[in-house]
Amino acid sequence: MSVTPGRTHVDHLIVGAGFAGLAAAIKLDEAAERDFVVIEKDSDVGGTWHINTYPGAECDVPSQLYSYSFALNPGWSKVYSPQQEIWDYTRRVAEESGTLDRFVFDTAVLDARWDDAAQRWIVRTEGPDGPREYAARTVIAGAGGLSEPRLPEIEGIDGFQGEIFHSARWNHDVDLAGKRIAVIGTGASAVQLVPELQKVAGHVDVYQRTPNWIIPRNEREFSSIEKTVFAKVPGAQRALRSLVYATLEARVPAFARFPVLMKAVEAQGRKNIAKGISDPELRAKVTPAYRAGCKRILISNKWYPALDADNVDLVTDPIAKVTGDAIVTADGVERPIDVLVVATGFYVTEPPIAQHITGREGRTLADVWDGGGMAAYKGTTIHGFPNLFQIVGPNTALGHSSMIFIIESQVRYVVEAAKALRREGLAAVEPTQAAQDAWTAQIRRKMKPTVWQTGGCASWYLDKFGNNTTLWPGQTFTFRQHLSKFDLDKYDVQVSHQREAVNA
Repeated sequence: MSVTPGRTHVDHLIVGAGFAGLAAAIKLDEAAERDFVVIEKDSDVGGTWHINTYPGAECDVPSQLYSYSFALNPGWSKVYSPQQEIWDYTRRVAEESGTLDRFVFDTAVLDARWDDAAQRWIVRTEGPDGPREYAARTVIAGAGGLSEPRLPEIEGIDGFQGEIFHSARWNHDVDLAGKRIAVIGTGASAVQLVPELQKVAGHVDVYQRTPNWIIPRNEREFSSIEKTVFAKVPGAQRALRSLVYATLEARVPAFARFPVLMKAVEAQGRKNIAKGISDPELRAKVTPAYRAGCKRILISNKWYPALDADNVDLVTDPIAKVTGDAIVTADGVERPIDVLVVATGFYVTEPPIAQHITGREGRTLADVWDGGGMAAYKGTTIHGFPNLFQIVGPNTALGHSSMIFIIESQVRYVVEAAKALRREGLAAVEPTQAAQDAWTAQIRRKMKPTVWQTGGCASWYLDKFGNNTTLWPGQTFTFRQHLSKFDLDKYDVQVSHQREAVNA
């Protein structure tokens, strides 16, 4: 890094220190692109696995696949890893990578603006030492779609006098023993935390808008012998990883082309309901009326028994308002509570970081996307935003497999772009409008027959225009093929002003 008065000059500025930002740092470093800084708003690496510490937090993707391909972990304790174990893994990988000297924690990105004259991103940050400004050749945004909690807009919620917090901002100082607790939401986080609350609370009210399809969680611990084999036998763990990958990929046709195949999943879900719930009325409340896969399929062996417990009530009437000490539903029933837990998800189709990124034409990324929904060439680069690379961008999320596979594919593409910039002596690249439009049109064509568009539900996968701008509509290996090389011919390029002056 070189420093000029009031501004730090750096080749690459990475936003976020989760799986995406950490992978970008490691792979840039390996490619001899070592002049970078990673800006992280929280106090350590790990992203969602650092901030989501609610009771019962675990991964829904098998451990063997939920790790970097270049840093396998033979010590996973069980098939699905708990939050603390995943965070420990990311921290260990970060320490061993030798890149942590370029991470800046507890620092927020206030805004990033493309300066055409300087051919740099001017990025303002705010940290413990006050404001700071960077001039970066590239910005690599790895903030993630599950980073900013979404709070519900409910009348009176700001006036609640008890303890209130989002599942992603868990307050461990609150004693929940014997308390009356309300949980708003029945998604992935709620399915994990409600069974833990049920064990200690006096009473739990769970507010459900739409039920999810929930299938059994085939969980087990890895034996000491298995861990030894993973650690000592060359290729053993990688072979298991490949098997898990192939098993998950086999599910793609049901999601993307033949949703009728999801009937098998629905049968598993109904069997799970029948096993966990004895009350016929409650069974009916938790049985979805849409095709499995339309919303995220969840896995749990504990959710239905928790709802069936004597100290838990499932409330399906809409919430009318929140008072100082209760929730009132549309039927007029008032349910007193001491603690309100909000498990209402994140800003996925309207990522908050987009409000802080201003491109070549002076418009923010949020303004551009507000007009037609999220769009990016290969989910990674965006017309009008030179040298901006988004990891886990539009249509890169998955409903069936590990996001780390997608992250590694995108990071490889970004590293190749950095090499091309240096090799070709370029100041900036941005995808042509034609290339981005063609890519987006192709995605939307492929999305039409998918269960996410035809399954009869409303989900957080869809934006306000009804388009699924979240998920990748196909096999993950096809995504990797698309990003296997940096296709410079699909980009508008800028040579450096210094080079132009020399040539003139």
